[in-house]
Formats: sequence, structure tokens, C-alpha cells
Amino acid sequence: MVEKSKTTIESRMRGVDNAKLAAAAEAALEPELKIIDPHHHFWDFPTHRYLLDELHEDVASGHNVVATVFIECAAFYRQDASRETRVIGEVEAANGLAAMAASGRYGPLRAAAGIVGFADLTSGAQVEEVLTRQISVGGGRFKGIRHAAGWEDKTRDVHNSHTNPPQHLYKDHVKFREGFSKLGKLDLSFDAWVYHPQLADLIDLARAFPAQPIVLNHVGGPLGLEFYADRKDEVFADWRTKMTELAGCENVSVKLGGMGMPIFGFEFDKLSVAPSSTTLANAWRPYVETCIEAFGVNRCMFESNFPVDKVSGGYGNYWNAFKRLANGASETEKLALFHDTAREFYRL
Repeated sequence: MVEKSKTTIESRMRGVDNAKLAAAAEAALEPELKIIDPHHHFWDFPTHRYLLDELHEDVASGHNVVATVFIECAAFYRQDASRETRVIGEVEAANGLAAMAASGRYGPLRAAAGIVGFADLTSGAQVEEVLTRQISVGGGRFKGIRHAAGWEDKTRDVHNSHTNPPQHLYKDHVKFREGFSKLGKLDLSFDAWVYHPQLADLIDLARAFPAQPIVLNHVGGPLGLEFYADRKDEVFADWRTKMTELAGCENVSVKLGGMGMPIFGFEFDKLSVAPSSTTLANAWRPYVETCIEAFGVNRCMFESNFPVDKVSGGYGNYWNAFKRLANGASETEKLALFHDTAREFYRL
């Protein structure tokens, strides 16, 4: 296995150049189009903060973002709780921020209208207690969990997911599937995050639980760094085959975004000038169009993945890029991609 670098999300966020992003900011295209942003994070690291004020600064880019979904990021865990139950603190914190947003004090945006937390599904059936307590503290906003399974042994700068998964978590871990079975019982959805080599594992999981709603994050994580940098055509072909196969599982949807992360290999984070929406759209088009063609607009939703993707571009430019990618779609199709699919999947 390749020795991993010590880079963390927090250290990568130090590289965000707000002045550079502001200099490249564009006016919003189609500013009336309603948007639910189904994937962002809140955290308060010693060197980087992203809470309501920071989210609102990004949303103020001119797009009509009416609501968001918070996705777990191992923030605000309880210090005075067991390993299994400390994750409840993140749902509590997100719900508190959502309640503040719902007061109207911060404007019309309903931030964290849906909350996706984390619970360790490898604990098996006993995870039901944690899930039930998250429902209780979630104020009606707790919609499901994400248990990431990204695993990689060929590159230094692509880290295994923060959940420290084994290589084939979704496919081979008996206790994981025992815990996974509790989601449907409690009417909870599942966010999947894998790199493209684990897509076959997700296909196996989705087929084993055909009634369980699953949404795949970040177009399935086709890697483009280091070992994969000179194999992009090979990676794309393998990714496209697996995504087309996954689309045959009608319980699976997909989030269109996350491609500003350096692991995709586009290297926007290295530019001296932040990319325009046209540059972003041109780079992402093959991935987005493949997903929409395979899954259909009613199982696809655009996402910001902020602030993680902020290392590569500005919030407003990202949504302009998505709108360029949806150019030519009907109004009904656009509403699905930007609003309705997310609303229905997360029961907002």
C-alpha cells in the first residue's frame, strides 16, 4: 500500500483564496430557478469555520437557493458520550443551526432543512438505538445517514474515508449489512460515498436492498490523481460502465457535483485565476451527461459540496456551470435537477 500524505480537509481549506474567487465571480444565470442544495457541511475547525454566516455569504451569489441539506463531516461530536453515541451531537448541532435559519433572522434560506448524520452501521443491529436517538434530536429534519466507504491503495494523496472503512465495506461486511437493514425500518435514506473502484460494491448492496433509497455522492468518485492521472480514459470507461449498471437499480439516485475536489484531477485548485463557469462545465460535461442519461433527471440532483469544493471555485460559478450543463433541458427537467429530485429524495 502506498504511504499516505498527512493532508487533511482542514489543511486543504487553508488554501482557499477568497479574493481570487471574488475576482472571478459571475452574475447568476437564470436567477429565478429554484435550487435545493443537497450537499454541504458545517464545521468549526481551529483554522477554518463554515457555519451559517459563511454559508449565507456563498448563497448571496445571486442564485435562488431556497433550502439545503447538511451532510455529516465528523463535526460537533459529543465529548462526554460513548463512541457509538457521540455522533448524535452532530445532528443536534445541525438541527440547532437549522432552527436559527428557520427563524428568518438570516434571510429566507432554510439551511439544513434536511440533515444527514453518521451512525456506525458496522455495529450491526444495535445501531437502531443511535438512529432512533438521532431522529429524536433532529427536530423532524433528520433524514438518514452517510457511511462513507472510499478506499484507495495506489495513491498518496487520496485518503480512505474518514470512517476508516475496510476495502469492501458495502459488499463483504456482514455487520454493516445488518445495521444497514435498520434504515428502511426507520424510513431513513442512505448517502453512499465511494471512489470508482468500489462502485461494484455499491451495486451489490443496492441489489441486496432494492427498497432502500440510496443516493451516490459526487458522481461516484472517478479518481484522477497520481496513479490514475495517466489512465483517465481507462478510468472513465470503467466508471461509465459501472454507473450505467448501477442505474439499473431503481432505488439509487446520484448527486452531480463534488468534482472541485483535487482527487478528481482537474487541477482547478492550482490555477492562479479561479475558473469560469464555462471552464467548469466543459470539464465536467462527460460525467454529468453520462449520469443524466443513465439515471434520468428524476434521480439526479446538482450539489455544491461546499465548502470542500471551494478550493477550486466559487459557489456562484459552480451553480452557473450546472445551469450551463442543463442548457437545453425543459423547465420541468431543470426543476427536477435543481430542486424537485432533492426535495423528494430527502422528504423536505
